[in-house]
Amino acid sequence: MSRLDRSLISGLPLFDGMAADDLDRILNAARSLRFSAGSNVFEQEEEAHSFFVLLDGHVRVMKTTPEGQQVTVRYITPGELMGIAQAIGRTTYPATALAVVDCVVLAWPGTMWSQFAAAFPSFGANTYKTVGERLQDTQAQVVEMATKQVEQRVAHALLRLINQRGRKTEEGIVVDFPISRQDIAEMTGTTLHTVSRLLTAWEEKGLVKGGRRKVTVVEPHRLMVLAEGRASGH
Repeated sequence: MSRLDRSLISGLPLFDGMAADDLDRILNAARSLRFSAGSNVFEQEEEAHSFFVLLDGHVRVMKTTPEGQQVTVRYITPGELMGIAQAIGRTTYPATALAVVDCVVLAWPGTMWSQFAAAFPSFGANTYKTVGERLQDTQAQVVEMATKQVEQRVAHALLRLINQRGRKTEEGIVVDFPISRQDIAEMTGTTLHTVSRLLTAWEEKGLVKGGRRKVTVVEPHRLMVLAEGRASGH
């Protein structure tokens, strides 16, 4: 297999501040893998054999609750780590990662995470920063589910998606990967029927525009007002 070029990772925040030789050492231990749309990169409770960096594509991270409900925890975008069970003291994956579109990832053996963290302090620090940010996101989601009305939760979810992966177009800010109403329902702990009803109402008010597996936020400010639970100011 041809050697991987360090330019694949040198610009990523995860590897900030690392010397070229260190980047080469890290890449020498990596494998480049492709996952087709709809396939799992890893599954919940499977042995955490590897950890990954997404190079291209989008991955949906889902958790199945003890009651059997599927909840979308987050979307992973290019440059992000995933499957870092070792960093949170686990030997199995806490969730399932599904390729939303065709994806390219770098994979390392799970046992190497602690070696990398010890040998390359900035890599370890950046990993813990990622873990901390995700924990905060998860806590915010839990609080939203417990305290916010459904309308606010869906508005928050759309704002999070365009902040993370929005692309400006003439119509507004489009979520830059395929996303269905069912996906939004799983992000917000509600039903497809409720999400469809809300998005249809918001389309009529000119806040959003829908399409097949596509959402465009036309009026981000008005959506923010809704998310905060204030009157939507028709």
